[in-house]
Amino acid sequence: MKVLVLGAGQLARMMSLASTHLGIDVLAYDVSSKQVINPVTFEVKHTTLEQEVEQAYAITAEFEHIPEDVLNVCQQSGKFYPGAESISIGGDRSKEKALLDNAKVPCAPYALITEKSAFIEAIEKLGLPLVIKTCQAGYDGKGQWRLKSAEDAEQVWSEMKGFLDTGTEAAPHSIIAEKMIPFDREVSIIGVRDKDGKCKVYPLTENQHTNGVLTLSIAGKEKAAIQAQAEAAFENLASELNYVGVLAIEFFDVDGKLLVNEIAPRVHNSGHWTQQGAHTSQFENHMRAITGLPIGSTQLVRPTAMVNVLGQPSIPQAVLSVADCTSHWYGKEAKPGRKMGHINVSAANLHQLGERLAELAEMLPEEDYPGVSETSHALILN
Repeated sequence: MKVLVLGAGQLARMMSLASTHLGIDVLAYDVSSKQVINPVTFEVKHTTLEQEVEQAYAITAEFEHIPEDVLNVCQQSGKFYPGAESISIGGDRSKEKALLDNAKVPCAPYALITEKSAFIEAIEKLGLPLVIKTCQAGYDGKGQWRLKSAEDAEQVWSEMKGFLDTGTEAAPHSIIAEKMIPFDREVSIIGVRDKDGKCKVYPLTENQHTNGVLTLSIAGKEKAAIQAQAEAAFENLASELNYVGVLAIEFFDVDGKLLVNEIAPRVHNSGHWTQQGAHTSQFENHMRAITGLPIGSTQLVRPTAMVNVLGQPSIPQAVLSVADCTSHWYGKEAKPGRKMGHINVSAANLHQLGERLAELAEMLPEEDYPGVSETSHALILN
């Protein structure tokens, strides 16, 4: 059984590694180079997108910003999951907000901006401070502004206008302004839906970000009430989209009420813990769902933390001396801020997980791995 993944990064690599034992062969289509490659060995296969689409049993994607012509070829095959609509929504915040409204899933108050008058109106309607995000082409904290005072409005608008002006009549650009709401923490849910509409959801994950990029996730802390809110949001959105595969939803936790920050129609960084913390990882479950295989258990096997490795040339080998610690390396060229790999560490309970994170913190410099030491202390005291 062959699966073609649009995108040739680490998520395609992990989907391939997670599904070999199921008899699934994975190839990746690099939308930049327009090459078909093996996402594990990086060997180039000299075939075209159209040839691979014809031969594939199923087609999926590892990221949202895919050219429309590529999406159309895959969608017309009838094999593309979760489908062009879901991928398109994940890559455009204006479409995402419309989906949330239609599915009646709560998010922060917002306004769509395409011109200066709408910007002024958004300030008057929503008040300050505002979080302002590009609807297209923004990810990992890029394409965002914080407007805290009216004196800064003109400077922020000039930068926003620069983005809006890069749009075209065929592909116009827009911006979302959101009311900045103080929140207690950021959490996410990873769920999977099969072709028959059956859903399974992993435990809610608590996330820490640095400069807009995920640095640390903890699974195993959540209580039933807040988990139920997240599961309801997942089922509403997945049903609205007739979704097939893994879907991630990021939330702000505001005094126990969840507000959606954004969605990702794919396997997600905050679900990497499932490789060691669940019986069936998000990667395997995604491949099961899109190929029509029964989806596996999403129950937590043991509390697990995921530490992102950003911009580092390697993962220190010493981390493997920590009990129940696994390193995952992506095989990419090191660049500042680039996701190079991750470290998963598991334990029998949260206290023990804190102790193991404390061991890791002694090996991982705080400036390169922010939050590991602080989180370890919090879990030990939990």
